[in-house]
Amino acid sequence: MPEINSIELQQNDPTFANVWQELKWRGLVHVSTDEAELEKLLASGSITYYCGFDPTAPSLHLGNLVQLLVMRRLQLAGHRPLGLVGGSTGMIGDPRPTAERTLNTKDTVAEWVGYLQGQVRRFLSFEGDNAAQMVNNLDWTAPLSAIDFLREVGKHFRVGTMLRKDAVASRLGSDEGISYTEFSYQILQGMDYLQLFRDYGCMLQTGGSDQWGNLTSGTELIRKVEGKSVHALGTPLITNSDGTKFGKSEGNAIWLDAAMCSPYAFYQFWVNTADADVVDRLKVFTFLTRAEIDEVAAAVAERPFAREGQRRLAFEVTSLVHGVDATEKVIAASAALFGNGELAGLDSATLKAATSELPSATVPADALGIVDLLVAAGLSDSKSAARRTVGEGGAYVNNTKITDPDAVISASELLHGEYLLLRRGKKNLATVQVSQA
Repeated sequence: MPEINSIELQQNDPTFANVWQELKWRGLVHVSTDEAELEKLLASGSITYYCGFDPTAPSLHLGNLVQLLVMRRLQLAGHRPLGLVGGSTGMIGDPRPTAERTLNTKDTVAEWVGYLQGQVRRFLSFEGDNAAQMVNNLDWTAPLSAIDFLREVGKHFRVGTMLRKDAVASRLGSDEGISYTEFSYQILQGMDYLQLFRDYGCMLQTGGSDQWGNLTSGTELIRKVEGKSVHALGTPLITNSDGTKFGKSEGNAIWLDAAMCSPYAFYQFWVNTADADVVDRLKVFTFLTRAEIDEVAAAVAERPFAREGQRRLAFEVTSLVHGVDATEKVIAASAALFGNGELAGLDSATLKAATSELPSATVPADALGIVDLLVAAGLSDSKSAARRTVGEGGAYVNNTKITDPDAVISASELLHGEYLLLRRGKKNLATVQVSQA
């Protein structure tokens, strides 16, 4: 993932009295410990806070991005973030509502820890008086024996309370049940908060509201062991206006790693945001001010057909995650596909990503007649239909209109030496890969 070009330009909206009020306006507060006390704490001086990310996959996703941006907003308000990537909790995984997780090998988890640490680093500043710091819970969990864990930590947890946690309760009522391994996860997370409280004076943990049971396991443990009150903040689970789960595209998570979700696919995900969701997404996922978002909201209401809100949202978030340069390439690719830009200027990776979901075909190098290409790509049902399309002026190769049904495309026209983009009419697109064998 490229460096974030604009991290030094990010700032909170100065029109809010404090960061807590801005978090509430952006819809980022679903549940918390004592709200008045937490707001007072955040306004009274710099505190240390943390959020944890488990390496149960080789990349973070959009749900994690919510937490990363909450961390960044708190840092911009003068607070010090600890980014925890769970080398130990990642070997277990928090309980899912329906089924047991597959346990990954220690080597796999260690590799993924490195990937996730690199991603977290791109969203926080590691310089200045409130510089961020990375921590790994394997550092304090690995040296601890099972007996010490049970005596020093486990004794402070009551089974009845643990059973009432939402994730545990839902699993107990399922056919799958829950293993002791996953049942113990909340103890490990509680221990993390205690360790960070002792080592760094950490006073706040943030996370999704579905993690509330795990968040409060830490606040309760610190209260019992240290006699101190600390805080937790749970952000809402973001859903679409129609009630469906946010952050999925055809059943797949939207990952932050460009190798798992290309910048083009990432950008298109945001462009396809429903009108009813655009303003809320701008509040959560961008650093635009309240005034700027109000301006976009007015445009969405007055000119929804122009999709100004979606394009602004897509640009802001894709730039944040993949950088401005990659975002501009994506925009150029989107325009070029439909004849409003130069296809030859697109790099190979962007071109492949932009055309990955189009109908495609592979043809030999000696079969580059326009009629054969249209049929092979599925843009025409037959050679006679293809000839009609060409004759009517509806056939394009690499955005150049082809008017001769007997035309043969030259090898010099191949994009990156192997691809052709075919278009029938204004919107029907397909790609052809030319085999040189």
